[in-house]
Amino acid sequence: MEIIVLVGYAAAVLIGISLGLIGGGGSILTVPVLVYILGIDPVLATAYSLFVVGSTSLVGSITYMRKQLVDYRTALVFAIPSFIAVFLTRKFIVPSLPDPLLEWGDFALTKSIAIMVFFAFIMLAASYSMIKENGKNGSEEKSEVKFNIPLIAVEGIVVGLITGIVGAGGGFLIIPALVLLAKLPMKMAVGTSLLIIAAKSLIGFLGDISNQPIDWNMLLLFTGLSVVGIFIGSALSKMINERALKKGFGWFVLIMGVYIITKELMLI
Repeated sequence: MEIIVLVGYAAAVLIGISLGLIGGGGSILTVPVLVYILGIDPVLATAYSLFVVGSTSLVGSITYMRKQLVDYRTALVFAIPSFIAVFLTRKFIVPSLPDPLLEWGDFALTKSIAIMVFFAFIMLAASYSMIKENGKNGSEEKSEVKFNIPLIAVEGIVVGLITGIVGAGGGFLIIPALVLLAKLPMKMAVGTSLLIIAAKSLIGFLGDISNQPIDWNMLLLFTGLSVVGIFIGSALSKMINERALKKGFGWFVLIMGVYIITKELMLI
């Protein structure tokens, strides 16, 4: 048991490294690590994920702020509706979901299984986004796309709902939206995304404090190790090809998503 716990905490460092290397992916790893390695209930794991990813992303965003690679205007337009959506989802929607969600004869779909399966499908979408990227960043940065405030706000609501349900930061959704709808350069989109993820994840976590039993000792240790990881990842990013790394990570996430769907559906 102690070895498994050590593996879980080692994975916390990897979560931070992924954020430092590619500006995302941390939330995709956090929930599976908490559930399958540390044995935490999926609903509680999504709450912990919000705190871990939010805190780690906040530290990561500071580096981008210092380099003036954060667009605060865009962050504000995107973040306000996202804040509202994620807080309301964690405070009211998730606790009010019935358990089991669906019963039909001997078939019963529990809330925990439904959350993990939904999370796995989000992982598949994330993996597709990372694998499909084929060096188009330059053309995206030069494209003539107007700053579309309504669409950015709607995207913020959608990402907020997803974040609230599965505890994922949603960087794989936020970054393309910032590049295409706000016409931000890729590096600035990553920096702005980290700030948005940090703020909305931590605000979403506030909705859980009164609803979930929080083990602060475990959570702070896990988060601290993840923060260490983001510094390691930032240092490694200068030596590793970002595009190849993101594509490889995408295949890893794809495999994990398929594994989770298979494992959870076998429990039904």
